[in-house]
Amino acid sequence: MTDATSAPRPSRLEHFPISFFGMSMGLFGLALALHAGGLTTSAHWVGAAALVVFAALVLALAAKAALHWEALKAEWHHPVRLAFFPATSISLILLATFLREVSPPAAEGIWLVGVAVQAVLTLVVISAWISARAFGPQQLSPAWFIPAVGNVIAPLAGVPLGYVELSWYFFAVGMIFWVVLLTLVFNRLIFHDPLPGKLRPTLVILVAPPAVGFLAWMKLQGGQVDAMARILLNVGYFFTALVAIQVPALLKLPFALSFWALSFPLAAITTASFRFAALTGSGFHLGLGHVLLAVLVVTIAALILRTARAAAAHQICIPE
Repeated sequence: MTDATSAPRPSRLEHFPISFFGMSMGLFGLALALHAGGLTTSAHWVGAAALVVFAALVLALAAKAALHWEALKAEWHHPVRLAFFPATSISLILLATFLREVSPPAAEGIWLVGVAVQAVLTLVVISAWISARAFGPQQLSPAWFIPAVGNVIAPLAGVPLGYVELSWYFFAVGMIFWVVLLTLVFNRLIFHDPLPGKLRPTLVILVAPPAVGFLAWMKLQGGQVDAMARILLNVGYFFTALVAIQVPALLKLPFALSFWALSFPLAAITTASFRFAALTGSGFHLGLGHVLLAVLVVTIAALILRTARAAAAHQICIPE
């Protein structure tokens, strides 16, 4: 007779969520923000830690694919989790951006792999969106920005590495889908039921497209601050202020891995502030960058602590 204690435990690896790659995006974002703020040594340490985390996540994903293929396939067919798959290729592009000044040859190889995977995932995910399968408004969230709008990140390393026209392709695709998805997301937020608890932190993703769009535009324009640059940066500030109002409500929610959605957008607007200050000599934007950097460091430290606590309590990598 078999009792409950002898029953096999469900595999944690089987329930490893693809959204975990938001952690590597956030850490790489922090490294780039520290570098933009002039804290080069700290940026290198954080970047190295981000690389270790990213490698561990890739190994976990590969092991899940090998041992629990059906679980990974189910995640791919999930209407919400599908949007998180390109976080893997975006992390690769961010790694290349971080490595560009340290090792340009390595950065170039990683960037080419990253954008190739990103291009494929963008096409496949958008094809899934417009396929015969119907999606409801309740399945739409700002996380849908990740597959298509994530393309805007490509020029950050692509232009300095010499891939200017290819960078324009990714920028154009990302910006067009930002406009399209922003309209859809706001329609969902205004006219339909509020986001469920675990998806509410993804509201912060609204900050990322204009902030990264500003950084990419600066690369494509050779650092010339024009009207478009100012529009993108200030739209980023508006969304930062908008989601800041939501923070007290977010802090009342139980912790989930989706809270890592706070990290990369905050890093992007921080880096954008430092970049604008460097190009224009604006003391206000430099001070704002330092304030945002302090908030970013505290946010990521809190996320690491909460993630470690949740892991110790076996509250992550569990069936939902």
